[in-house]
Amino acid sequence: MKYYSLNKQSPSVDFREATLRGQAPDKGLYFPERIPQHSTPFIQQLRNFSKEEIAFRVMEPFVGDTIPKNVLQEIVTETIAFPFPLHTIHEDIASLELFHGPTFAFKDVGARFMSRCLSFFSSNATAPTTILVATSGDTGGAVANGFLGVEGIEVVILYPSGKVSPVQELQLTTCGSNITTLEINGSFDDCQALVKEAFMDEAIYSRMNLSSANSINVARWLSQQIYYFLAHQQWEYDKPPVIAVPSGNFGNLCAGIMAHKTGLPVQHFIAACNVNDTVPAYLKTGAYQIKPSVSTLSNAMDVGNPSNFIRIMELMNQDYDTLQRMVSGYTITDEVTLETIQKVYQQYGYLLDPHGAVAYAALSQYQQANKNARGYILETAHPVKFPEAVKEAAGIEAPILPAAMELFGKQKRSIPMQKDYASFKEYLLSR
Repeated sequence: MKYYSLNKQSPSVDFREATLRGQAPDKGLYFPERIPQHSTPFIQQLRNFSKEEIAFRVMEPFVGDTIPKNVLQEIVTETIAFPFPLHTIHEDIASLELFHGPTFAFKDVGARFMSRCLSFFSSNATAPTTILVATSGDTGGAVANGFLGVEGIEVVILYPSGKVSPVQELQLTTCGSNITTLEINGSFDDCQALVKEAFMDEAIYSRMNLSSANSINVARWLSQQIYYFLAHQQWEYDKPPVIAVPSGNFGNLCAGIMAHKTGLPVQHFIAACNVNDTVPAYLKTGAYQIKPSVSTLSNAMDVGNPSNFIRIMELMNQDYDTLQRMVSGYTITDEVTLETIQKVYQQYGYLLDPHGAVAYAALSQYQQANKNARGYILETAHPVKFPEAVKEAAGIEAPILPAAMELFGKQKRSIPMQKDYASFKEYLLSR
């Protein structure tokens, strides 16, 4: 499998090079030259396979011969070493719980897969690889956990000061070892802009081996397909599901669409957004207008300029009508998010986090116009990460997991930094 840059000004590379680089030399995102197709018997007999075999079959075509099969089997086994239950909330809506990993968020899958791939690829490197990653909440914690102690890898995480939850911040700032956290006086978009500019800076690139752990990296993006297949393994209805995806940087939805393109049955996708709704607005008006991000309860989705949307359009062959047929977009306010957490808990005894609540509200609105549609939401984070929202909406304390309790005994360690690139560049070059 080869990968080309969506800017089409750089040579194609294999999975190893695409993972190590993160971004192409022409600053484009890498995209596979072909979309592999799963056989019909494999899709029809998913229930007969172990989740490890499913994960291996999903990832093998994208990895190609860059990782030996026995090593890839070990990588995917470690990547998905926790449950992925499809929990029925009521007859028409289920919840794919993606928070059973070590940092209670869906991004554990991509971070664990990518860290193990990079560890294999970097085993003979003469200089360390520095991972730069901007986070709006969950990515940084998952990356920190996935790369902690990995030899030959240094991680620098940028997060917006005061704009992540207490548990998220502790996951970002208490690792130590090879993990460094920069607390940026700005928004997630500011953090992401600093990372992108560093990747375009020849002075930095010539002195450091840089890679990215955001979903712009193919290893993180493509591995998120796995849990869509694991969900379908548990789907009990003949008709394919409508899938509502909480969407910020759009890597998760993009992975779901890629899974569908390879043969996974899906009736329709929903891009469930908070008021940072660049894509839902585009789906309604045909005008793509980037706007500054706004802080919300569902903070991991506070993205005004989603990086992965360009990949989604490539999957749609750059055709707006095709996109509209496959994806619907919804904008969910904080008020509706809180109402949804309260309603679902009172009616069904199921506790949503704000991101899952956005997806639930969007799917419910879609079902009002499509009466026979059944589907599931991606519950991307455990409610423990958002105790204030949960208490305000449901009137209860979110259940505290033992692993979360351990965090509160640790000391926060971060480096405060302004959002100007000169300061960031000086820091990187002085490391």
